[in-house]
Amino acid sequence: MKRKSLFLIFGLAVLGLVLALFTQPSPSAAAETKTVVIAFTASQTGKLNVEGMRQINGLNLWVEQVNAAGGVKLPDGAAVKVAAKFYDDESKKERVQELYTKLISADKADFLISPYSSGLADAAAVIAQQYNKIMITAGAASDSTYKKGYTLIYQSYTPASRYLTGAIDLLAKLDPKAKKVAIVYEKDKFSTDVVNALKAYAEGKGYQVVLFEGYEPGATDFAPFINKIPAGVDAVMGGGHFVDTTTFAKQLYEKKVQTKMIALLVAPPEPKFAELGEACISVIGSSQWEPLANYTPELAKAAGLEWYGLSVADFTSAYKKKFNEEPSYHSAGGYVAGLILQKAMEKAGSADTAKVKAAIDAMDLMTFYGRLKFDTSPKAHGLQVGHDMVYIQWQKDAQGKPVKQVVWPEAGKTASAFVCPVR
Repeated sequence: MKRKSLFLIFGLAVLGLVLALFTQPSPSAAAETKTVVIAFTASQTGKLNVEGMRQINGLNLWVEQVNAAGGVKLPDGAAVKVAAKFYDDESKKERVQELYTKLISADKADFLISPYSSGLADAAAVIAQQYNKIMITAGAASDSTYKKGYTLIYQSYTPASRYLTGAIDLLAKLDPKAKKVAIVYEKDKFSTDVVNALKAYAEGKGYQVVLFEGYEPGATDFAPFINKIPAGVDAVMGGGHFVDTTTFAKQLYEKKVQTKMIALLVAPPEPKFAELGEACISVIGSSQWEPLANYTPELAKAAGLEWYGLSVADFTSAYKKKFNEEPSYHSAGGYVAGLILQKAMEKAGSADTAKVKAAIDAMDLMTFYGRLKFDTSPKAHGLQVGHDMVYIQWQKDAQGKPVKQVVWPEAGKTASAFVCPVR
């Protein structure tokens, strides 16, 4: 009888062990890995390809790093891996809405990143909101996109209304007696938004805007505009995107325009701008980010902000290693668009749209790219309110070669700005 009882007890124990093995969640179930599709169009061709390719590079670096680390880590131990899907929009607005509809409907996008440029991003935003998809805009600075009642579109760039206003503050420091400003700009959505705000700011500071003229996108001959710049002007400001602004800067040099400051959009912060040689020296550019930027955990702590992600040095090093070039602010903008989604998914503990939206709405932190905080009011939902511009100037290093220096704001400058040399 005792032997039978022992056999019964032993049998029940074995059965219990077997049942326990089959009912316990497997390691893969306990730490489930989900894949989300991050989708976007990119200007691999067309007039925006320089800026667009830098943005793609930055975003692809983020995707690679996230997946190499096992995905976005959620609080419950699960992970979210990222699959990137994109098409070439050819720098054409008419391609964007068709392609974003395809990315959502056919490619099953979970989250969207905008194409480069305010005009293309504005077209994509309509589709994102229509299909209830969160879209992080990179390379889209125009304020107006975020004033149309959208609730799912979030801006990583400093808005266009604050893009060149710092150049007026720098001019006042550089030459307190300066009074006359000429503004020549590309007649596209982004550039027009920038210069309208610039003109209002300059006049509010007591400056006289002696020329305010726009040129058509695709312009290559700027002589008709340069010839209208009055003698004795203190600053020439404006431009548009990389190709036209680079040509404009070159022709200002060739025509020996005499002025104390040249401050232009988009092109000057790009490393390729140095290919102008002497024509780039003294030119100032507004930049969303620079490798010299002084964003650190210590700075975040002093500002009472959470620090998140990799350092400026680590981003710059990883980018150079992968792409064999120095990152521009377009590169950083692409990377940080992914970083925003990563932080939001971690905070939300999910890739659910409503939960991720709530996390982005509450976001206020500092990264290698600077501070990130979004307007959550109905009148300007998603507008970037935390990030500030830095201003660079092309100077010469000890060997006489062009080198970028941060010259404004003063708290973060690496060199003092100087007036344009006599040409």
